[in-house]
Amino acid sequence: MFSIYIHTLNRETKHTNHKKMSMSKQNVLVLALLLMFAMLLPPIQSLKLKAGNWGKTFPKKNQESETNLQFYFHDTLSGKNPSVVKIAEPLDKTQSYVTRFGTIFMADDPLTETYDPKSKLVGRAQGIYASSCQQEIGLLMSLSYVFVDGPYNGSTFTIVGKNSAANPVREMPIVGGTGLFRMARGYAIAKTHWVDFTTGDAIVGYNVTLIH
Repeated sequence: MFSIYIHTLNRETKHTNHKKMSMSKQNVLVLALLLMFAMLLPPIQSLKLKAGNWGKTFPKKNQESETNLQFYFHDTLSGKNPSVVKIAEPLDKTQSYVTRFGTIFMADDPLTETYDPKSKLVGRAQGIYASSCQQEIGLLMSLSYVFVDGPYNGSTFTIVGKNSAANPVREMPIVGGTGLFRMARGYAIAKTHWVDFTTGDAIVGYNVTLIH
């Protein structure tokens, strides 16, 4: 009787162990499937910094960050308080160019959150630009974009490059920065929102991507 009990107990123990092993294999299989599914999902970017509706910064895998900015650039040459003034022009007045080739301007243009000049001020574009093309309206830009709002307050980036201002959409290179944008590189897509061809006044939308 005792030997029959032992034999039965062994059979039950083996059955229990076999069941546990089967469940363990099932768990490993489920875990493997979950990992494979997670690898197939697109990566979710965690937000690092945010400034209103115009600026977002995301961390990147290589310890760099990516910042996307959207704002409006107000270039005003007319009126009593222009944000742009002409500081030089060609000495030879016999040479006349429709493109104003050789003319240099100094700018301190406000940057706002929307195209409305009265919307929130987020920064200023300060520096010079010059007409550098004889056959087209092309500007050599050398401007620092200085921000005064949110976590980007005090940080800057710099654009140095050609601006084909007559094109409705153009791309310009970002060559550096300071503060949160130290060692920045990237590009700016500029799109004309409004322009007065008589005065030269313009409102330009900027979409900026920075790696820093």
